[in-house]
Amino acid sequence: MDLNTIWFILVGVLFTGYAMLDGFDLGVGSLHLFTKGDKERRTLLNAIGPVWDGNEVWLVTGGGALFAAFPEVYATVFSGFYDAFMLLLFALIFRAVAIEFRSKQPMRWWRNMWDIGFALGSVLAAILIGVAMGNIVWGIPLDHNHEYTGNFLTLLHPYSLFLGVTTLALFAMHGNIYLIMKTEGELQAKLRRWVKFTIPAFIICFLLFGISTPWVCPHIHDVALDRFVPLGITFTIALLCVFNIPREVHKGREFRAFLSSCGAMLFLMATFAISVYPNMVFSTPYIQNSLNIYNGSSTDKTLGFMLIVAIIGVPIVITYTACVYYIFRGKVELTDESY
Repeated sequence: MDLNTIWFILVGVLFTGYAMLDGFDLGVGSLHLFTKGDKERRTLLNAIGPVWDGNEVWLVTGGGALFAAFPEVYATVFSGFYDAFMLLLFALIFRAVAIEFRSKQPMRWWRNMWDIGFALGSVLAAILIGVAMGNIVWGIPLDHNHEYTGNFLTLLHPYSLFLGVTTLALFAMHGNIYLIMKTEGELQAKLRRWVKFTIPAFIICFLLFGISTPWVCPHIHDVALDRFVPLGITFTIALLCVFNIPREVHKGREFRAFLSSCGAMLFLMATFAISVYPNMVFSTPYIQNSLNIYNGSSTDKTLGFMLIVAIIGVPIVITYTACVYYIFRGKVELTDESY
């Protein structure tokens, strides 16, 4: 295993951490408007209140690692997806403002306005993350200099949009499970009933996406045949994790259900990584213009130095995250200081 592969894995780990952590609070936002009454909505906001901003650290860290290890990939993706990423940043910033501003005034219209903003920002962010990943798998038009030759509308094709919907369904399921773990009483009972809808919705989308991908993406079809065993293993484990969620919820083991949801996301990202490795950005229709972990990477000296930094820094991020979740463990309790 060379440094390029190690950094491919490290970048994947950081983005997987972001998907598992920020994924549930984006999912909470997508479910926000389905609750009724100010108390229920405040409970949802306070379930993610202590952790939502810390979760986004993983996105910043992942972007920084991508810039350091694979600068040409970073340049191509962030310039080619510029409009989409600006829209994503707008959605993330607006939902953050909504969380902080919602309870500043008691008027009903004021709180409803920010509730809508929080939900729309969460839904839009989840879909755009899926659209970006869909284009990584599908491929984007690159010239021989690895520069993006399309526009914003080029990114919005049926395949990427469907992965956006699938990502939204995944985050909604993940957020639903997190909320069951953090609530109690009547609200928790309602959230348990929602599992009957959020899990099947994701499974249907995921199966349709997984089955269709090898057939609509020729370059993935070849990889799927060559790596059938590892892809089959990760795909199957991801499904088993999802199928275990309702069992754990039924038995009242909410934390295990949440771990199963995290496990599903971990193995889904592993399936994605195995499907594209060693490529990082596929070029279409000229596959020879694709960016991979070798032609888009930094020098070995840079990768080696950054690996030392990562060995020091990543455990710090993990420790900080674990401490925050430990401190704010338990059920949500509304107080005067709550959102």
